[in-house]
This record gives sequence, C-alpha cells and structure tokens, in this order.
Amino acid sequence: MESSPFPEEVLERKVCVVGSELVENYTVYIIDVTDGEHKWTVKHRYSDFHDLHEKLTAEKKVDRRLLPPKKMIGKNSKSLVERRQKELELYLQTLLQQFPQATPTPLAFFLHFHLYEINGITAALAEELFNKGEQLLQAGEVFSLHPLQLYSVTQQLRLAKPTCFNGDAKTDLGHILDFTCRLRYLKVSGTRGPVGTSNIEESSLPFDLSVFKSLLQIEISECSSQQIQGLSCLRSSLATLSIHHSTETMTSILVPEASEFSQWEAEGAESGCPVTAVIPVWRNLTTLDMSHNGISSIDSSVKLIPKVEFLDLSNNQLSTVENLQHLYNLVHVDLSYNSLKVLEAAHTRLGNIKTLNLAGNQLDQLTGLTKLYSLVNLDLSHNQLAQLEEIRNIGSLPCLEKLNLSSNPMCIIPDYRTKVLAQFGDRAAEVCLDGKVTTEKELDTVEVLKAIQKAKEVKERKSSGDKKVQQPAVSLSEQTQCGDPPSNATTTTTSSISVCCVCSSSSSTPESTLCLTCSSTCCPLLPAHLLSLSSSNKDFITHLSHLLSSALKEQKTKNMEEEAETEEEREEERVEERVEEREDESSETREIQSNVEGTEVEIHSPGSRDGYFEMGLDDSVEESVCSSSTSLTGPSAEESIPPQGEPCEEEEEEEAEEAEVKVSRVLWCYCLQVKEEVEQKKACLVLSDHLFCLLYLKDDFTWANQDADQEQGSPVEEVLSGLEVDLLLPYSQLLLSSHAELPDSCLTLGCQASPSRWYIFSEYEELRRTRSELTGLIQAAGSDLEPPNSPQLLPRSLINSWELEESQGAKGGYPAHLLPSPYSSSSPTDRHHLLSDILSKNEKPSLPTLLFLTHRHLWVLKMDFRELAERERESKADLHQPSSSCCSLLRVPLGSVVHHPRERASQVMVRNSYTSCQDPKHQHRSSHCVEVLLGGEMLLLLFPLARDRSSFLGELSQQRASLEGLKMVALPQPCMSCPHQEQNTPGHYRSRDQCCCFSNIKSQSTGSWDSSHPQLEENQPSPHLLPGLSPGLKLLSGLQGQQLLAYFHRYIAMSKAEEVRQVLWLSVVLYKSPDSELTCCLLLSTDTIYFLLEDSASTLGHNSVLDTMDSGDPDVSLCCCLSIRLSDLLSVNVGLFDQYFRVVGRSADHIVCCLSRDSYGTGLFLQELMSALSLQQQLPPPEPSDQDFYSQFTNTNTGKMQNYELVHSSRVKFIYPSEEEMGDLTFIVAERKTSASAASSSSRSFNVLLYLLVFQVQVPSSLPSQGSTQSGHSPPSPVLQPRTLILTSTDVFLLDEDYVSYPLPDFAKEPPSRERYQLREARRIRDLDRVLLGYQTYPQALTLVFDDLPGPDLLCHLTMDHFTAGGEEASPRGGGASGGAEGEVQWCVFVPGADSRERLISLLARQWEALCSRELPVELTG
Repeated sequence: MESSPFPEEVLERKVCVVGSELVENYTVYIIDVTDGEHKWTVKHRYSDFHDLHEKLTAEKKVDRRLLPPKKMIGKNSKSLVERRQKELELYLQTLLQQFPQATPTPLAFFLHFHLYEINGITAALAEELFNKGEQLLQAGEVFSLHPLQLYSVTQQLRLAKPTCFNGDAKTDLGHILDFTCRLRYLKVSGTRGPVGTSNIEESSLPFDLSVFKSLLQIEISECSSQQIQGLSCLRSSLATLSIHHSTETMTSILVPEASEFSQWEAEGAESGCPVTAVIPVWRNLTTLDMSHNGISSIDSSVKLIPKVEFLDLSNNQLSTVENLQHLYNLVHVDLSYNSLKVLEAAHTRLGNIKTLNLAGNQLDQLTGLTKLYSLVNLDLSHNQLAQLEEIRNIGSLPCLEKLNLSSNPMCIIPDYRTKVLAQFGDRAAEVCLDGKVTTEKELDTVEVLKAIQKAKEVKERKSSGDKKVQQPAVSLSEQTQCGDPPSNATTTTTSSISVCCVCSSSSSTPESTLCLTCSSTCCPLLPAHLLSLSSSNKDFITHLSHLLSSALKEQKTKNMEEEAETEEEREEERVEERVEEREDESSETREIQSNVEGTEVEIHSPGSRDGYFEMGLDDSVEESVCSSSTSLTGPSAEESIPPQGEPCEEEEEEEAEEAEVKVSRVLWCYCLQVKEEVEQKKACLVLSDHLFCLLYLKDDFTWANQDADQEQGSPVEEVLSGLEVDLLLPYSQLLLSSHAELPDSCLTLGCQASPSRWYIFSEYEELRRTRSELTGLIQAAGSDLEPPNSPQLLPRSLINSWELEESQGAKGGYPAHLLPSPYSSSSPTDRHHLLSDILSKNEKPSLPTLLFLTHRHLWVLKMDFRELAERERESKADLHQPSSSCCSLLRVPLGSVVHHPRERASQVMVRNSYTSCQDPKHQHRSSHCVEVLLGGEMLLLLFPLARDRSSFLGELSQQRASLEGLKMVALPQPCMSCPHQEQNTPGHYRSRDQCCCFSNIKSQSTGSWDSSHPQLEENQPSPHLLPGLSPGLKLLSGLQGQQLLAYFHRYIAMSKAEEVRQVLWLSVVLYKSPDSELTCCLLLSTDTIYFLLEDSASTLGHNSVLDTMDSGDPDVSLCCCLSIRLSDLLSVNVGLFDQYFRVVGRSADHIVCCLSRDSYGTGLFLQELMSALSLQQQLPPPEPSDQDFYSQFTNTNTGKMQNYELVHSSRVKFIYPSEEEMGDLTFIVAERKTSASAASSSSRSFNVLLYLLVFQVQVPSSLPSQGSTQSGHSPPSPVLQPRTLILTSTDVFLLDEDYVSYPLPDFAKEPPSRERYQLREARRIRDLDRVLLGYQTYPQALTLVFDDLPGPDLLCHLTMDHFTAGGEEASPRGGGASGGAEGEVQWCVFVPGADSRERLISLLARQWEALCSRELPVELTG
C-alpha cells in the first residue's frame, strides 16, 4: 500500500500568526496551521479569540491571564496590531503544548481541525451522525460525503487506537460504522485542486467503500478510479450506480479485479479458454450512469451487468457501439454527445430498447436503425443529417412516437416538418416531432405531399431512363439554351439595370415598393435548396457523373485538335526549312523546286522515300493522339475506315473508363476567383476518384417554378442546365495553398497552368472534410503539398495574447457583405470610428468579410484577396508568415450588436405578412439577409450562404443571452393608429400582424394577465425618475397591458416561454460603478430579471457596449439592458426597513442594488421573485434515462430560515439585516456625539427609530438670484442628492451610503475604496422649529427648519477632509443645508414614498412633542 498523505501518528503541530487585514472596522488575523506535511489557513478577529478563551477557562481551567487584554481606543492602530499578533501566536502555541494529545473541541473547531485534520474530521462526522443519523436513515434521504471524510474514516480504522480517544462518547467512531452499515443512498463528490485553504489534494486520497453494507444507490463524481476501493463489495446490494468525471474505462469500475487478473470471465459464463479468475456479477444493478467521463469504448466488462435496464454513456468519447448484445434487459440507452459517425445493424446490439438518445454525434446516415421495431423515443438532434431520404429508414418503425431532429442540416429545408412527417405515411399523426405535436394543418400538407409523391412515381415509370441521362449532357455544350425555362422572369432579370443584392437578378418593381433587402448592390447568393443535392443524392450524382464524363471527352477532343493543328504548323515549317537548304545546295533552282514540290505532296505517305525524316519525328506524337483523332492529312472516309480497327478499340475502352467517373463529394459553395480583378460566383466543387472539378452556377439562373421548388426541392435537370465548368483537371495539376492569414473557414486553390486563385467558402464542417479528403487525393497523385498550418479558426497573428482564451470559444467564420442602410439617420461623418473601419468604400464590387462570434465580441475579419493572391503568385514572402497588410481584425462589443426589431418580431410572429415588399422573390432573398443596429448605424448583412444566416442568428442569440455585462435592446416606436393603419415609408413596413403594438403571441402569460398579475398595469415611474428617462425608457413608460407584454416578448425576452411577473420603476447602482445612480425599469419574468437602464449606463466604462445610443433608425430607440437569469442567482440582500435590495449573481457584472425607496415595492418584488423561483422547480419529469435518481429521495421544495438567511428551495439565499448590522449603524450614530453630550446621554438609548432612503433637494446658485425673472432667465431646476435619513429618539441624520458594495461578495479580493456610511448632516430634534409642506422648492418635499442655536456640535469629530476635495475650504456648519432666515438652517428633503413620508412626519412630531412638551408646528406653503 502506498504511503498515506496523512501521517499515521500525531506529528508536531505548529501555529503561526502570519499577518492581519482590516475588514470594515475591525482587524482579522491570519493564522497558518501546520500538521505534518499539511498546512491550512484560518482567519479570526480578536472577539473570536476572546470567545475561545472564555470556553477554555470554563471547561479546561485555562489561566484567564493567558490571553492579551482588550483595547477600546486605537484598537486598529498598526503598532497595537503587530504587538497583539505576536501575543496571540504565543497564546495558541501555549494551548497546543498544554493539550498535546486530545485537543479540546473549542480549540479544534477554532483551528479548523474538523475540516482538515484526520481526527477532527472523524470526530465531527461522528457527532453529526450521533445527533441526526437516525432521522436521516428514517427519512431515506441521500447522504453526501467527501473523499477526505471517507479517507479519514478508512485511516482511523487502520490505526491502532481506541475509537474514542478524547473521552467524548458523541465522537466515537462506532456511530459512523453503525450509520454506514444501514445507509441506502450515498453521494461522493470530489474536488479538483486543493481543499479549501489547505494544500490537501482530494484526488490523491484512497478510500474504502466496503464499510457500506446496505447501499442501494451511489453517485461518485470528480474522483479517480484508482482511489475508489471496495466498490466490488457492493455487487450484491447496489441497484443504481452513477460515475461522473472519474474514469476512462468501464472495466476499472465494473471489474476492478482486472488489474490483478488479466484473464477473467463472468460468473456463469462458458469460456473456451483458461481463465485466472471468475468475477461475480452485479446481481441487482438495473441503472448504470457513466456519463461525463472519458470512455472511448464499451468493453467486455458489461457482461457483469446483465440486469441493467437504464444505461447512460452520454458525453464520452465513444466512436463505436459494441458488446451491448450481452445486456438483454436494456430499455433506455443514452449515447448522446459522443463521436459516433456510423451506427450499423443497431438491432443486433441494442435489442428491444424503447428510448434511444443519439444527440450530439456525427451521424449522417440512419441505415442501421431500420429494425429497432420496439423503439418509442428517438433523439437525433445536433447531428449531421442533411438528406430527407434518411428518414425513410426510420419511417417504418411501428412504435416510434417521439422524434427529435432539431439542429441538423436538414432543418433548413423549407417545410422541413411536413416533409419529415410525410415519411411516416399513415402514422404521421402519431409522431411528435421536435417536441411539438403535429397540427391539423401539417397533416393536410402531408396528405398533399403524399399525393404529389405518388404522381411523381407514376411519371417516372412512364419516362425513359435514357432521356434523363442525355439531357444534362447536352446542357453543358449548349449552356445558353438547354434547361432555361420559358419564363419572362429570366428575360426581365437580365435586361433590367437595377440588380438585387440578394439573388443577383434585377426586378421591374418600382424602387419605392422595394424593401432594403431588394434594393441594395449586387452579390451572388447561393439558394438554400441546392444543399439537398449532395453526394448522398443518388439521382444527382448519376447525372453529374455523366455530365463530367461528357465534359472530359469534349475537353480531350478539343486538346487533340489543337495538338494536331500545332503539328501541321510544325510540318509546314520543316518543309520550308528543307526547301531553303536545297536551294542553297543546288544550282538548278527549278529542278530542285519541282523535286521539293513532289516531296511535299507525298510527305505524309508511309511509302515516300524523301519524307523519311519527317515521319521519324512524328511517330511518337501520332501514337499519343490517335485514340480520339483522325490522321493529320485528313484522308477520305473510305481510306480511313480499314486502318482504324485498333484505335476504335482504344476509344471504346477509354469511353468506358470515362463513363465510370465516381463522384465522392459534392460541395456547394461561394467562390472568389482572383485574376486581375475579383469575381464572385456561386459554385459547386466536385471531387471524383481522379479528377477535380469546379462548376459555376450561371448568374442568370432562375427556377422554372419557385413554388414547386419550395415544396419539392431543386429539380436535378434544371440545376445541371445552369452549371458551367470552370476547372476540370487531375489532382497532380492542382495547388492547395495554406496562408497564415486565412482561417479554416476558407479553402484556397490554385492551378499550375494558371495565375488565378480560388477562395472557397462553405459550411465549416463540410469544408474541413473536403480539405482533408482533397489533401489525401493530391498526395496520392504524387504532388508535393505545402506544409499545412495547424488548425485554427482565426489567424493567430491577428489575436492579442490576452485574447487567446476568448478566441478558443469563437464560433463562425461566416462570409458576409456589410452594407450601410440608405435609410439610416446618421451621416458618414458622425459614424463611430469602429464603423468607419468596417464600412470602407475602397472595394468595388463589395468583397465579403468574415464574421466570428465570441462570448464578448463580434470579430470582423477584413481581407485583401488581391494582395493575398499577388503574394502567392510572385512568392515575395513566406506564406506561413503573418502579414498585417493583407488582413485586419476589428472587434465590436457583442452587447452593441442588436438584431433589428423588425426582423426580431418576424421570428415571433407569422412570417407570411412580415413585409409589404412587392418583389415576388422577396421571401427567397430575405433568407440571406440580416438587419442589425450597430454603433449608430443600421447595417445589412448579406450572407452568400443561407445556412450561415440561420447559424449566425442562432449563435448571436445564444451568445447575447449568456453575455454577463450590459447589452443593447432595440425598441421600435409604436404605431399611432395601430393596429388598423399600415405605414409604407421607405425602409419601414408594417402590417397588422407585424405591428409592434398588436399582440398575437400564444403564451401562457396572456391568459393570466388580468387575474394573477394586476400590478403589471401600474407601469408608471415616480415623478423623481422622469428627468432620467431616456427615449427607450420613455417609450416603455407609455405602454400598458397587452402592449407592454408584446414588447417584452418580441424585443426583450431571451426565450419564448417567459412570463412577465412584475414591472418596477426604481433607481439602481451597479457594483462596478458604485458612484452612479441610474434610472431603471425592472422586468421580472419566470426565467430572468431584466434591468433596462438609462442611456448614461453606456458611458460608465463597460466594454460590452459602445458609448453611443443612436440606433441609426429614427423609428427605433436603443436601451441599455442587464439581464440575470434566475438560475444564476445566488442571493438577495434586503436592506434596512426594506428600503432597497441587492441582487447578487455569479460575477461582479451581476451585482445590482435596487433602490426602491419603498418598503411596499420591495416586499412585492421579493414575493414575486420567490414565486418565480418556485416555478423553476416545477419542471416536467425527465425521461427515465435522463432522470437524476436522487431527486426522488431528496425534498427540495421547502425553504428554511437560518441566521437571518432564508434558503429558498432553489438554493437562492434571501439575506435580511442582522442584529450586528443594525448594531454597527447604531454605533456609528452614537459615535458622532460630542463628549459633552455623551455624558448626559450615556444612559439614553440610541436605537434607530426610522431608516429611509430620501433625496436632499438643493438649488444651484449658478444664476444670480436678484432680478433673474426680469432678465428672462428661468430659475435653476433643483438637484436631488441621494441621502440616507436616520431618525433616533433625539437626533436626525443625513448620510451618504454605499449600498452596493456591502456586505462584501465572496469573490471580492479587497475592501471597497470608501466606507459604508459617511455623515453629511446632523441636527437635534429639539432644535427643530417647524416643518413646511408644499411645492416651493420641489413637489411634495418636506422642509425641516432648525434653529441654529449654539450648543454641542454633532459633527465636531469629523475632519474637514470629509467635506472638501482638492484643498477647498470646509463648508460651514450645516453641510449642504440651505440657509433660511438669520439664525435658521433649512433641510429640504424629498421622500418618494407617501407611506414613508407620513411615517417620518408622525415620528418627528411624536419625538418633538416628547422633548419639547408641545405639538410640532406644521405649515402648508404654496
């Protein structure tokens, strides 16, 4: 056995006080405790030492003078702290020496022995089980232990010591053993890294589970399989086993004996070979959950679990499914989020299962699922299924009821649901697809599709197969004639001058009736329906193979004709040269000329004697081209037929080979071809067994019937007629380039015989597979490849070192054109500098940029493709070295990227009435476009690939939902005559269904609006909040009832299922900006808390948004929004007297203090928040394979109150003011008394009677008060200064308070920069002369008029530095109070809440009457 991390004997223990720190107004001492090799840190204040000493003196008779005494004055001074630090260290060391063996319980808890020391851990656990063990066993709840506790028990059992060596019967080890023998449900949760403040690593602590004799269910997480011992002892009793983040093999858990016996066999199994051990089976195990591990294969250890019914192997690394045929009782199997690519003959391994989860794999075929006849639930979401034909493999399963195909490539196919349901025939009504019940409308559409399919089959039977093959072959040679439908749309498209940006075609529709999508500049866009024509479409592949064979034959014929013409020219040149030589050699010119003429005539004849040298030079050339061309002299038909027997046989063989061109991959893509200029094309990249082909889709290509195309996909013949070959060459002539500047979402190609370069863009995974396959084909052809770069989604040369972590989670690489909107209200000179860089006008035509999304930014990668191609052609630089001149990366804060509300609303509503654009092709073009608002500009994003648009929007929505900081939301102006009047302004289209004010949302919240949440109708901010309302907040404040609900669901909510619970107008303070108080509209939903803030929030230095609030659209207002999900909520701190509350999330961005200044509003919010949190628990039960079995044994629906903390059932803490917090406030108030008054009031109570958050009204003195009205100047508006008003029995105080920084959050590393309370004003109640009520200074404000009498000064202890800044002189007595008549001081205080205002007046009057023996004068002013 390895040496244990803990010593088996009690080693020397050391205690050292290493330092101190100041927390709030007291000092905390830092203590390092050493026990053998292990150390940990403890922090205590002096009062803790004092409490410890009191217990030890009472229980152990410790000398009372041993502890250093208290100090009342200067207790936080540096000298005192250093001296006391040494004295306390000596005190602790003396105690340890006095009790070397059995440490007293108070001292053990003080030094955290119960957390880190083996004896203390077991003693604490034994005492806990002594008190609660029987109740836990009777309740049948799950009991949780840590590996450190189990290790301590294991080590204690091995030590030769009594089970109770300290004399306390409650800590006897027998209590633990008795409990473990009867425990039925156990959970062991480990940790990664050191435990607490110690250096103990739990992952290195072995523990033994053999002490548990009656376990039925166990869950182990974050533990290594090597440290788990005794698990095999549970084979006879265990029914459910869950292992997470703990193992890489199933054998190490199910057969731990395999480490000792390599040849083993399960009990009762017949083995044909000798074995060294027979392993007992798990007799009662029915549920095995080994999800979230590193398992790469299902090994033979499953033979030991024959009774398992529920098997969960999700989130592992499985690439194959094996050995499951041994599990005859399997009912539910979860193999989601593995690496499965193929699942063949699943019925031979999975048997009669009912639930199968294959989500998150890489499946692109379903042929292996055809015989799972008992399957009821099937989840295939997040796979690579692209072809609807694959659904036929599961369409005949008789019991299938629930099918999930979401997030697959086929989901972008138009009418995807109805086409999938049509594969199930008469059972379409019984199938629930993607969690949605089939509607009657979908069933009607399914019946229509079935009728169309039958008609198509009848038509195919009547048509001949030869005609189908010949038609596309002719279309390539006659590209301008075949396949073009006789439609006027084609001629209109080519003849018009105004070209649409989305389909590369023009429109005859007047510009005034076209939307922004249909009136921008030109760029080619690939129709989404072409994606169905891939390598899995057999009909398309067959036709494409014939087309390539015909093109190859035509290309060879053309090349041979050119070679023949070249040879004829060479022969003529040679004859002329020979004639000139003979003219020089002979003197008889005419005879030589006649002989030369005779030789010239017979030059190509094999029997010619004078032409022997020409024939000798021509033999090799003629043999190389004779397979498909005639002789060079062009003989007659009669002469050429006999000698061509052999060449004809060669032609037939080559034609047969050409007919067998095998297409292995088809990739529809967007292509940039760089010659002298950059051309943009819609392309089809084809890989065959020996040829590479790149085909372009014609610019004037249109569908013959768009409606039919929407329903049935792209006709093969029609698509092939629009293709023309650009590249057709063997792989040996192809160049595959690799640039350090280019990301993996771009494929760069070149040709050895051409200076052109091609840049290919397509879906990332498809492009990656194509690159990998193309690399192998080029290497097989014998070509040398450039050394490839390491895989990178983004060029490393453009990323800063602090952005590497952010770049690792980047998604995308979407090519898109970024175009400014002509309807934007901002001018180019007023643009944000970041937008000026993005919208550069140097490129004509506009070239695409690449868009990447991270959890913080939208990264825009701009590339100069001309320069990239020029560098590659001229080889001026190493292509693997970065060059900043070719590429630039611009970073846009993600919070400022806002989806235009017009498009966002269309996603919530029915899309058929989305726009009034009169272009008939608008619906197709809009599938490539996204309108966004960014930094004061309305932009149009054109995606050449329609799939990129949906992927970009989905990723943008997901990243914005998880954004921790501020983000912008766009709110459109409501229609004036809504919902019956339409608006047809340029770039602004609204119909009755599209209108932002008309609610047509099918939500649960609409039905319960009036009955359950009447407070939502009270959407009116308080008067003091009106000056801080930005345009977006003013818009919200004007909405009522259904309008507000519609705005929330369409433009604010992050999910469709949210229900609004409360609307609250208040002021908030952010933790990162504690000095700024912001006006806010708080929306509480059943899922999230939304804080809609005023515009000044964007200028507080948060990097998640740009510092501009201009939307670029005059009809849209931007509003800053901060959202906190209820699932991320940790605690809620309630302020004194319910005047405010602080919401605490998981980071500093999610700490917000809400200043309601109204106890009723705070109480109402807390009530609704608890109700919403309770709804989080009432979720529908999961499927059996996904259900956490501990949930049925643990009751989490009741909250409990402990130490002023209400722990909700959702684990959210509601922390209320404690007596200590109230005592601190009382102490601060009492400390302000002078020594003179302290003596007289020493016996008087300083209890706080009232605590209110108010405003002190101050009138600026910038304008002269005399004659201001005569000179035409209006008096300055009053300024509201937030203050905290505290009323005691004798005095009234005004303070500045830091609401958001206290109490300190758990992740705070240092105290706040300012104190919690700072006193501004203080007066005695007896000095109050009268109270003025009225509207003179501020509406509904109170003016407290005090007599400025000489007497004890309540502020004398405060230095001038509290009231001055930058060396200014201190303000006179009274601080910010305004002076009235001579000898008077006036406080003008505005209390927002009416109840709070009445309470303040009532208490003031009562205390004043008690002190002055008469009623308080209250005067009303005008």
